[in-house]
Amino acid sequence: MRDRRPASEAEAAALASGIRLRIIRLTYAEALTNKEIAQRLGRDPATTLHHVRKLVDTGFLAPQPARRGNRGAKEIPYLSTGKSWDLSGEGDEALSEAMLEAYLAEIAELDRGELDQSRLVVRVDAEARREFEQRLADLLDEFKNRSTPEGAEQFAIYVAVYPSR
Repeated sequence: MRDRRPASEAEAAALASGIRLRIIRLTYAEALTNKEIAQRLGRDPATTLHHVRKLVDTGFLAPQPARRGNRGAKEIPYLSTGKSWDLSGEGDEALSEAMLEAYLAEIAELDRGELDQSRLVVRVDAEARREFEQRLADLLDEFKNRSTPEGAEQFAIYVAVYPSR
């Protein structure tokens, strides 16, 4: 698969939260203030601030230059650094659960018909499975690394490969 470095204990702990994974996704292409993040998640700003600080402390979010809000208050927007894509959480049960939690919460907010999903069972040997996983990882990396024009459509991808018992 991909060449990812193992997450440190602090990084793994930061990523082991569905809310934090959703914050990383929300701030992928658009810098958002804590208040904006809380509104989009339907959460209390004090709760999201705890998560935002944890993500900043571990390098997953970067504060952007301060700006003035509607009432003149200083607001700090945050932008995802993309760091999570370069880490391996292989075998981390808490991270796996957080990823599934974030995915389920995000699709629960969609209107009927907005989710394009497929399910497939294949029977191949171990070498073919490794080839499939490598080609899938390469495809995801290719699209992640493309330059994205301002205003382009943003979509999320959730992939799971597991034994069919």
